[in-house]
Amino acid sequence: MSAGALDRTLAALADPTRRRAVDLLRQRPRRPGELAEALRVSPPVISRHLRVLRNHGLVAEEHGDPRDSRLRVYRLRREPFINLRAWLDQVEAFWAGQLSAFKAHAERTRRGKRP
Repeated sequence: MSAGALDRTLAALADPTRRRAVDLLRQRPRRPGELAEALRVSPPVISRHLRVLRNHGLVAEEHGDPRDSRLRVYRLRREPFINLRAWLDQVEAFWAGQLSAFKAHAERTRRGKRP
């Protein structure tokens, strides 16, 4: 994952309302009105949040009914979350290595102080 893509993903997820929208979209695709009602925000507010999520690549907008282009449904895109998970795995591996090294050092130090 490029640094720019990761930055965009984290920036989009920085807002608690957008994180709650993502949580709802994990369950199933939803219409903007459903999200607004569940999150207790106005339609213009959810529209702005969905625009950010869409522009940052976290959600895709689909037309729910081919006969009515006004009916939009949003769903999560997997790619940004797969890439975020890969980055988090790297961070976790780094810290696991650091903690293992610290543990080994602490055990060596402890053995050296015992009579």
